[in-house]
Amino acid sequence: MIQRSFPINTGGISRRHLLAAMGGLLVAGTASAQDWPSGRVITWVVPYPPGGSTDVLGRNIAQRLGSSLSTTVIVDNKPGATGTIGAAFVAKAQPDGYTLLGTSIGPQAIAPHLMGKLPYDPIAGFEPVITIGTIPHVLVVGATQPFKTVAELIAAGKDQPGKLAFASGGNGTILQMQGELMQQQTGARFIHVPYKGDTPALQDTLAGQVQFMFAPAAAALPHVLSGRMRALAVTSSKRLKALPTVPTMGETGLKDFVVEQWQAVFAPAKTPAAIVQRLNGDIARTLKDPAVVALADKLGVTLVGGTPQQLAELQKADSAKWAQVIKGGNIKAE
Repeated sequence: MIQRSFPINTGGISRRHLLAAMGGLLVAGTASAQDWPSGRVITWVVPYPPGGSTDVLGRNIAQRLGSSLSTTVIVDNKPGATGTIGAAFVAKAQPDGYTLLGTSIGPQAIAPHLMGKLPYDPIAGFEPVITIGTIPHVLVVGATQPFKTVAELIAAGKDQPGKLAFASGGNGTILQMQGELMQQQTGARFIHVPYKGDTPALQDTLAGQVQFMFAPAAAALPHVLSGRMRALAVTSSKRLKALPTVPTMGETGLKDFVVEQWQAVFAPAKTPAAIVQRLNGDIARTLKDPAVVALADKLGVTLVGGTPQQLAELQKADSAKWAQVIKGGNIKAE
């Protein structure tokens, strides 16, 4: 076989100069990743209002990350639309490592299946960086409710379909999704009552205005320990140290009911791998800081860490899981 070479039209630029220019671009790209962050300010976007666990823990980590990188990391709250406004902002940002998203399971694995077309792709639009931690939930009823076990609650939901109500912190939240999942797995039928936040939902559950809810463990624990609430089960894979006598949902007979709300960090898609790895390593070190560990315990967050790939797998698995639940329940965003 005769191989022929054909001249490249370089517009008057010699092959030598063309190759040199291409090499320069490669070196410049490598250098930019190596020089990052070069003292420039990094913006850590939280897609929720100030004061929540994602915001409080994110600020604590961002401050330590700035010290580790010898730069400043500022937290910018961009709430709205179940966290999707902040997520969209980061997805459209330059992939240079100077804009990060400190978010949770909602905007990245639940809301996209509820809200139709979003201005970002929750998976393709981001580079996973690291999982910060997980928050287990507790299935609770007010102390005046007659239900002592999950089986009794489910039986009532079957015997009186559409009569008993469960609260959540809002449409499309992980708290609602757990109630929907329980209905689909058991055939019981309940009424969903969404509130503007977890706190008012918890207050009405305490008062008996609704029969039950899936509540974040840290929020429910004081009421359970005081006797004002009864914990029927936890949604984690293992029993919680703070509630050693409370069974897991799996132990009550619902075998595929491990649900934990996660918090994580993402960067815009195409952020250089070297920057992602540097962020992963530095944030992982902050998660071992005693002050961060103490704060996480107070907020009810189990710190995780791990690799970007592990976060990617977690996000994809949860996205598929909640897409199925949302479709099965014909759940719409309101």
